[in-house]
Amino acid sequence: MKKQVLVSVDPWETRVALLEQAGTPAKARARSAQGQKDPMAGYRVAELYLERRGSRSIVGNIYKGRVDNVLDGLEAAFIDIGLDKNGFLHIDELVLPGVEIPRRGRGQDGGKRMSDLLKPGQEVVVQVVKDPLKSKGARVTMDLTIAGRYLVYAPSGEGVGVSKRLDDKERERLRRQVKGLDLREGGAIVRTAAHGARREDFERELPYLFKLHEVLERRAAEQSAPSLVFQEADLSVRVVRDIFSADFERALVDDEGQYQRLVSFFTRTAPELVDRVELYQGSEPLFEAYGVEEVIAGLTSRRVDLPSGGYLMIDYGEALTVFDVNSGSFVGRGRQARLEDTITKTNLEAADEVVRQLRLRDIGGIIVIDFIDMAKARNREAVLKTLRAALQEDRTKTFTAEISKLGLVEMTRQNVTEGVREIISRACPTCDGDGVVLSEETVAIEFDRRLRELASRARRGTEAFLVKVHPDVSAEFTGQGSRMLHELEQATGKLFHFEGSESLHLDHFEVVMEGSAEEVRERAVPFHEGEEVLVTIVEPHMYNVDDAVAKIDGYIVAVTGGGRHLGEKRLVRIAEAGRNSARAELVGEEPGGTQNGSPAGSASAASGDALESRSRRRGRRGGRRRSAAPADAGATDTTSD
Repeated sequence: MKKQVLVSVDPWETRVALLEQAGTPAKARARSAQGQKDPMAGYRVAELYLERRGSRSIVGNIYKGRVDNVLDGLEAAFIDIGLDKNGFLHIDELVLPGVEIPRRGRGQDGGKRMSDLLKPGQEVVVQVVKDPLKSKGARVTMDLTIAGRYLVYAPSGEGVGVSKRLDDKERERLRRQVKGLDLREGGAIVRTAAHGARREDFERELPYLFKLHEVLERRAAEQSAPSLVFQEADLSVRVVRDIFSADFERALVDDEGQYQRLVSFFTRTAPELVDRVELYQGSEPLFEAYGVEEVIAGLTSRRVDLPSGGYLMIDYGEALTVFDVNSGSFVGRGRQARLEDTITKTNLEAADEVVRQLRLRDIGGIIVIDFIDMAKARNREAVLKTLRAALQEDRTKTFTAEISKLGLVEMTRQNVTEGVREIISRACPTCDGDGVVLSEETVAIEFDRRLRELASRARRGTEAFLVKVHPDVSAEFTGQGSRMLHELEQATGKLFHFEGSESLHLDHFEVVMEGSAEEVRERAVPFHEGEEVLVTIVEPHMYNVDDAVAKIDGYIVAVTGGGRHLGEKRLVRIAEAGRNSARAELVGEEPGGTQNGSPAGSASAASGDALESRSRRRGRRGGRRRSAAPADAGATDTTSD
């Protein structure tokens, strides 16, 4: 399969996209028909990597750490490596010269326990194998490895292994090529990227790995714990080093400095690939020209559409990630279409797309795929075969179980670093990542209880309250003829005014003022009769098509004859002002647009019951009067009353 690598470098982040051959999409065919060249023709984005300044991945870094705590019950130790959270070292990752390490679960019966092998305060050299994720610290190992282009050198290892991702014939050829290599009492693993490599390639790389190991040992001996001994290469070099091979047509880089670094790296490790590294010089940004920006923008969406009309829904949980397959608008093709065929085609498309999303979003842990139920065993087997074939291109370790009777596929995928989705997003501060918030009606009912309690405990002489709430919540009180507000006021014998803005949280509740009805009304109602205000007319009137509505911090102003001025700023004179809304007339024009010869449709707005208001912030804040010129009245910050 042909592949390409795109490297985009910005001052604050580096992004790498892996493109794989996937047939010519419809969009590319359309451009070709018009004589336009589409750089994405025949390719699709398969993997994305993103690294920001100050928050680089630490996988591969080597630290000199200090044992902070040893827990025999977990058969593990926590190592202080100088980060916010200690690294987690399991007994299986322990390497001590001349000491036989017991296997997991055999610490007590097999002899030595974790506390016999490590002591608090002891200094050890460890390597990070898994980034800190969520509430967990980094996973570390004492079995150090040094990655090269073709080999991973393990100073404490034994023998030579070959990547299982290579086919059997190539693995046998590589074993012959590396047979007899001098590894200085260490071990090595031949990488997938070594496909097609010759013995001289390995012999050229080994001295570099040995030299690097000597430098690491010297630094570890000289430095005190906790400290960083070795830092892995940056994202672009790391990704290209790990995946670039003869299958790749080119690596396209949009930064001169990074281009030179990659050329220098391949000159030392794989001279035959230097010509495939190209400097992008197009006028359009690299990721935009190749459609990668669109893919990144779609990573936060739960829904992923399939070619035939079906779609996936992705739900993230603490313990697992669920893919739900739906047929959507796809109902089969042709007169002979059958339900089983329709379902099978949707599932086959879904199997391929699920793996693509796993790679794009770098989803790890337990994964459950809810395929649409299929009646025939051969169809279930075909879907599972497609899924496993797609996983062959995934470099991350996975394990897939059979399809259950419920149509579910359970699988695991190694979780090493944060994916692009986690890097570019954060949990919603309102719902804390739950994806749901209390409805406006629920909050309004709760506030109704609090207002009743507030009224029952009010000091003597209090007649009214001014309460600051979210506009959508106050709209629940003032909507439907202010039924909820009237019942509240009738039950308590108090008057209630509301103010607020869209910037408030939905559950915000604050008593701004309490006192006599006249004092609170003076503060709450933003205008007086006869005042002239500059407003933006935003929507037609609810009952009279010739009139229109303006909103000033959410306070509703019904403008007589304003229907022909939608979207315009106009100076109006307040004719009547109520608690929730007002009626106004255009200044300098005769009132028009009346219904049945009378402006009665808009006059009733001044009562505060005819129009559903959306709440405001504070009285006398919106609009621009003729006598003074504060900020323009706008319709963007609505409130309800």
